[in-house]
Amino acid sequence: MTTAWNWYVILLVLFNLLGITWLLWWTAKRRPGDPKPEDTSHYWDGDITEFNKPMPRWWINGFYIAIAFSFGYLFWYGGFGTYPGISHWSSKGEHDTAAAEASARLERTFAPYKGQAIDALAQNPTAIELGRSIFANNCATCHGSSAKGAIGYPNLTDDIWHWGGSPDQVLTTVLKGREGVMPAWGKALAGMGGPDAVDYVIAYVRQLGNKGVAAPNDFAAARGKELFESVCAACHGKDGKGNPALGAPDLTDGYWLYGDSTESLRETIANGRHGSMPAWGETLGDTRTRLVAAYVWSLSHRAGAGTPRAAQ
Repeated sequence: MTTAWNWYVILLVLFNLLGITWLLWWTAKRRPGDPKPEDTSHYWDGDITEFNKPMPRWWINGFYIAIAFSFGYLFWYGGFGTYPGISHWSSKGEHDTAAAEASARLERTFAPYKGQAIDALAQNPTAIELGRSIFANNCATCHGSSAKGAIGYPNLTDDIWHWGGSPDQVLTTVLKGREGVMPAWGKALAGMGGPDAVDYVIAYVRQLGNKGVAAPNDFAAARGKELFESVCAACHGKDGKGNPALGAPDLTDGYWLYGDSTESLRETIANGRHGSMPAWGETLGDTRTRLVAAYVWSLSHRAGAGTPRAAQ
């Protein structure tokens, strides 16, 4: 706040408080020539008389006390521009103190799970419940309360992991986040295979997703195979099984993050996709990140939470 605005606020506060004080004093006093309280000569209906009764002294004194209290309040807590007040109290300081106390309580709650591997935490029912609560407050916005995801947001209850499904890989995903980028290949494919090149690749990708069963249009799939091996195999592999190190999904499992319609696949291949998983390490801290990662990992390892599966 600039000096001019600071003085503006101070003068405005003083003007209002002193103005109220003067107005109370001016209206409460009696002046020479004022009619007596019972002598106003205002009558209605013959027996209704208007009196000029002054305000009770206790009410006036109470008003003065309230004004004095307001001055004391403003000097103690700060209300005159940027003046911090004698107590140096602020809503920010109050918030920071409360937040620090809450964080200390949380640290005591989470201390027993510090540094533990997520597959070990997945065997602890209390740890899983804590992880479920953290998930509901932070992750459910994108992945849903049931963790089954939506278009563009992965289903966390199956065994398909684009960035790997080992305990360490899942923890890294939650802790540091991921950036999944599918380049736009529409123009490049058109230059190699003509205007229908994207549809050729779709035909071949559908064949891969159908576990190798031949597509109805064998010519399109065959032409798409050539284009796939020239362009797409660099990330997804020649067999289409993907690369967890790059986040390139397995195209043979029948799971389509952005939907399996022709329009969706055409959009993915022609214009690309950019999926972003935020890094939760700084927001949640290491222990809470481990707890929520353990909960997520447990969703697809219910039968044997202590035995990690091979990375997907």
